[in-house]
Amino acid sequence: MENSPHNQESLPITLEQATPADLEVFMALEQSVKNSTTYPSSSTPEDALDELTKSKVYFIKKEGQIVGNIGYEIKAEDCAEITGLMVDPRYQNQGIGREALTAILDELKGMKRIELVTHPENDSALSLYQSLGFHIESRVEDYYDDGQPRLVLVKTT
Repeated sequence: MENSPHNQESLPITLEQATPADLEVFMALEQSVKNSTTYPSSSTPEDALDELTKSKVYFIKKEGQIVGNIGYEIKAEDCAEITGLMVDPRYQNQGIGREALTAILDELKGMKRIELVTHPENDSALSLYQSLGFHIESRVEDYYDDGQPRLVLVKTT
């Protein structure tokens, strides 16, 4: 059967855990969405390796193709932080981010508090997070030392 764009969009995603050995793939993916204001990518190999080592990072795959990544870090026994969620621009607006985040929230269902950070101008991400039960807890100016503010969002159970 031919893969038409319509059929492609209806296929589910899969999550495959990334390891430090996936550093180059992870960095290339991050660079595909780099935006100086709303999405600062892991800018150095050291930063990216730190992310792959400290956090549980998954590649988001659709039809075997890596289309994004999502990660989290356990901060305390009952608290986790979503450390990143990105979808390659060519695959955005297909519900992939929602599906990946929903899977991770299910994996973290025992947590009493789940945190994440996003830029206040990242409307699509903000809308997604709020639709899944996150609320804005605070605004932090210059969060990543890049001169840009970030919103801290929290989901509690």
